[in-house]
Amino acid sequence: MGQKVNPIGFRTGITEGWKSRWYAPKAAYGEFLVEDQKIRAFVDDKLNRRPPYAAVSKIEIERTRNEVKVVLHTARPGLVIGPKGAEVDKLRESLEDLIDRKVNVNIVEVKNPDLDAQLVAEAIAEQLKKRASFRRVMKMRAESAMANGAKGVKITCKGRLGGAEMSRREKQLFGSIPLQTLQAHVDYGYAVARCPYGAIGVKVWIYTGMYGEEVTEAPEGQAAGAQRRRGRR
Repeated sequence: MGQKVNPIGFRTGITEGWKSRWYAPKAAYGEFLVEDQKIRAFVDDKLNRRPPYAAVSKIEIERTRNEVKVVLHTARPGLVIGPKGAEVDKLRESLEDLIDRKVNVNIVEVKNPDLDAQLVAEAIAEQLKKRASFRRVMKMRAESAMANGAKGVKITCKGRLGGAEMSRREKQLFGSIPLQTLQAHVDYGYAVARCPYGAIGVKVWIYTGMYGEEVTEAPEGQAAGAQRRRGRR
């Protein structure tokens, strides 16, 4: 029997930090939890599900006595900030209206989107919506992550792949994915491609090395080789 555990949840509190960082008395805990969920849903809908697709991979929330600090990790910070910070100011005002508290929005750039499992999953789902070949898309994304320095990549797609009558699961695996090693930094992402013939689930695991030894940017030679290979396609 396989015991399948979310790699992020498995490591949270041990080697990974929490995505919501605050303390509340019992009376306010439920209210804060609902607020956090509202913030995440609102930001995801505004920045990831409609233009301009800002590629927000992670939303962290911190609370002090007076304000709520929202940290957005995005691969396209220019789109979130906007000209002279106009867009981020609009977003902050919308969040303040939503939860009726003072909100502070910080933007953190994701240096290498090819090594961010959530962004890779979203990109695959987006291409599946455009009726791209699922095998080709999965292979391209896995090769791109490996070229950027990942030590292992696993991608699974499940559903009516290619519009087939029967749903099935397809998998691409490159390198190693040590899921049971808590010191191994394994990033996990999940996205859904809502196609005319049904929903297709996309899961991505990316292993970048042990904590403290992770690869954040591709070695020069590997990145150049990957660029040439992509050009040849």
